[in-house]
Amino acid sequence: MTILVEGMPSIARGLDHVIHLVRDLDAAGEAYTRLGFLVGPENHHPFGTTNRIVQLPGFFIELLSIGDHAPIPEHGPSRFSFAAFHRDRLSRLGEGGSGLAVESRDAKADARAFEAAGVGGFETFAFERNGVGPNGSPLGLGFELAFAVDPASPAVCFFACEHKRPQNFWSAAAQAHPNGAIGIGSAMFTAENPSDHHIFFDALTGVRDFRASSSGVAFDTPRGAIEILIPAAFAQRIGEPAAETSDVRLSALRLLVADLDQAEAASQGLAERRGNLLVTPASHLFGLTLVLEGATYAA
Repeated sequence: MTILVEGMPSIARGLDHVIHLVRDLDAAGEAYTRLGFLVGPENHHPFGTTNRIVQLPGFFIELLSIGDHAPIPEHGPSRFSFAAFHRDRLSRLGEGGSGLAVESRDAKADARAFEAAGVGGFETFAFERNGVGPNGSPLGLGFELAFAVDPASPAVCFFACEHKRPQNFWSAAAQAHPNGAIGIGSAMFTAENPSDHHIFFDALTGVRDFRASSSGVAFDTPRGAIEILIPAAFAQRIGEPAAETSDVRLSALRLLVADLDQAEAASQGLAERRGNLLVTPASHLFGLTLVLEGATYAA
């Protein structure tokens, strides 16, 4: 099935990162470490949030928390506040998957495309923060975000993310995880009626073709897939319940590993083997289900 959205560029956007919103950043970092991931140090944003990063090739998990070191800017007529959204989302719904970012080559162009598609209308948001190099030296990082909003999906923050100094961000050493994680499989969303949201995800990703079935819809981007499943199909596939809501929820993250036995051995009992999947339930991982799948099987 193909849906064309006027004003969208022909270049599709791959997945850049997922946001896992938590109250206790250190506890979340410890849980991911116990699952066999390398977790970066705490970083501070100039707008009131803090994060820790789990990197994979071209994709990362952003463990995000609300800090108290800087004031949080509020939303404005043409301004979407990343920090205010997550502060309010944490208060309203609690911890869990709260955001999805797609890659951007030009955030300002993406903002114009989102507005033309009827999902934007916001100024881009540019900021800088310090990172840490392999030898411990500080590295300057910069990002520019173009936000897209689906009114039917108030629980998730969507945007395109342009890395201004990618050579300072991506690190092969940070991607050498003991559990053998090697890439993003898919961001798994749930919704009562997945097909109601396909126009928005088409606009977000620039992917014109999508797969549709009785279970839901899926967009295959240049890096990872976006799957929107009905709760029953989600539960049947990974053995975990999903919220019965009409809006879209980011319910699980599916990552690829080189060897599932290696990943299971590294998980220290936090994950459960379910056929060809290794599943850490949302109840054990701050509201987000983590699914590890062998890359050979997934291929």
